Amino acid sequence: MNTKWTIILTLLLAAVVLGLGLILEPQFADPMATHWGSNGDVNGYGSRFVGIWLIPLMLIGLNGLFLIIPNIDPLKKNIAKFRKEYNGFILVFNAFMVYVQALTLIWNTGKNFDMTTYMLPALGIFIFYLGFLIGNSRRNYFIGIRTPWTLQDERVWNETHQLGAKIYKISGLLTLVGIFFPKLILWFMMVPLLGGSFFAVVYSYVLYRRYHPNNGE
Repeated sequence: MNTKWTIILTLLLAAVVLGLGLILEPQFADPMATHWGSNGDVNGYGSRFVGIWLIPLMLIGLNGLFLIIPNIDPLKKNIAKFRKEYNGFILVFNAFMVYVQALTLIWNTGKNFDMTTYMLPALGIFIFYLGFLIGNSRRNYFIGIRTPWTLQDERVWNETHQLGAKIYKISGLLTLVGIFFPKLILWFMMVPLLGGSFFAVVYSYVLYRRYHPNNGE
């Protein structure tokens, strides 16, 4: 998708979720539930203003940042090579946040449900798309697995990101599997995601030393 339509759709999503919040506002308590723990229980509250306006305003600010990044990166020509995937990430991120906000608003109308059960599918899809974005990314200073070694050698960047793509896609799929094992969700989601990310960083160093065995000696 081109950047123009990305901007239009992100603004539309922010407007829709803000409108939903304003329409439902009379049904909300003050303070209203704004955060849930991994067990699905509420563990954070905020004012109606925070509950209704925070996500839409945050989306507008973050989208502005996302759209600025490709223009200020010293390697912006490389970002142009995967701009469609990057714009796709912006839309997927916005859809994810809007979905989370919609769940929050609906929950606060009194229709209580297990938030974790409804969150996991969207989270799994989001993580899986991150794998797709990482696999298509080209060397730059803002997007991807940016270690000193990937940034110095394009071969290291490409090989590390091919591994990273697999890690994130597998983590996304495991998150979806975790829907059936809610008590073990941290093992299904966070362990492979964090462990895999750490392994990718170490892998980038190992690759760099392989390609530059005498560097630093």
